[in-house]
Amino acid sequence: MAKGFELEGIVKVIDEVQTFASGFSKREFVVEVEDGKYPQSIKFECVKDKTSLTDGLKIGDSIKVSFDIRGNEYNGRYYVNLNAWKVENTGGAGAPDSGQAQDSNNGEGPPSNLSEPPAGYDNKSGSPADDDIPF
Repeated sequence: MAKGFELEGIVKVIDEVQTFASGFSKREFVVEVEDGKYPQSIKFECVKDKTSLTDGLKIGDSIKVSFDIRGNEYNGRYYVNLNAWKVENTGGAGAPDSGQAQDSNNGEGPPSNLSEPPAGYDNKSGSPADDDIPF
């Protein structure tokens, strides 16, 4: 049913693996893609055993991501996730992929903007806030 997509870009952010009480785990990472004058920062997630796909990556690596688009509805709002299922190091700025797992976040925590709720939500109440973004 779902169609697979591919995207090439430079690794901008690699979050730590998040494990939830249910046993579910995920890891988010951001790839920057050139798009004319304004580069785009695209967030992907790897779930369950696929979290290891990003183990050998470093910020600045040139990669190709194969992914599916997943969507769901919660309380009348719709969400889209880009679910990565294959990550290839294509050379570029970082060192070639050696196939060995490494700490790719250099001990730094995720940037604060990645631990925030989706845009349009009030941080305190978790409810939709007035959206003053012009796009």
